[in-house]
Amino acid sequence: MSASNKIQDLRKAASVSTTNNSDKLWCVISGNEQMVNNIAYSAISTKDQVKILFREHIDLKDGFLSKQFDFIMIYGETRKIRALNNLCKENGGAYINIAPYYVQSESDLYLIVGPDDSIKKFINESKLAQLEFNFVLDDSTTGFIETDISLTHKLPTVIREVLDPLFKLTDVVLRTVLFSSDKNEIDKLKKIAKENKIFIIEVNEIL
Repeated sequence: MSASNKIQDLRKAASVSTTNNSDKLWCVISGNEQMVNNIAYSAISTKDQVKILFREHIDLKDGFLSKQFDFIMIYGETRKIRALNNLCKENGGAYINIAPYYVQSESDLYLIVGPDDSIKKFINESKLAQLEFNFVLDDSTTGFIETDISLTHKLPTVIREVLDPLFKLTDVVLRTVLFSSDKNEIDKLKKIAKENKIFIIEVNEIL
C-alpha cells in the first residue's frame, strides 16, 4: 500500500470515528434533482429529527452545454442522517457529514460543489497561485446529473428527440469538497472558484 493510500485510509477512519461519536451532524448532499427531492422529502417526513438548512438548484452554462444539479444542507440526529446517506448513495449522489469535531478544530471551513473537471481546475489554479488550503472531506457522485445542449433546440423535432436523451445522460461527475483555509486566502480562492463556475459556501457562517 502506497503512502498516499495509507493517508486516505487514516482520513476515512478519522471521519468515521468523529461522526460516530456525534449525537448530531451537519450533512451536505449533492446530485441530480430527483435524488435531492427524495432526500428533502425524507428529511421533512422525519419531523424534528432532521432540519433542512438550505437547498440550491444550480444551472451551469458551459458553452452550449448546460449542467444542472442540486445540493442540500441538513442537520439532525446522526442515526437519521446516516439513513439519508444510504438513500443518497443508493441513488448515485455524494454526501459529506460534518461532525462538531471539524467545526471545533477548523476555524475557517469552506465547501465547494461542482463538476469534477471544474474542481480539478480550481485545485490546480489555486496551487499555481500558491494559495494554502487543506482538504478535510471529499466525495463524488456515481450517478448522472442532468445535462442539456442548447444547439438541439434549433434542430428539427425528430432529430432533437433522438439527441436530447443522449446529452441528458452525459456522464458528468459531481464533486463536493470540504476544506479549510486562512481568511487571508479565501477572497482569492473565491475568485478562482467563480471563474471555474464552482459554488462555494462559507460553512462557519451557516453553522
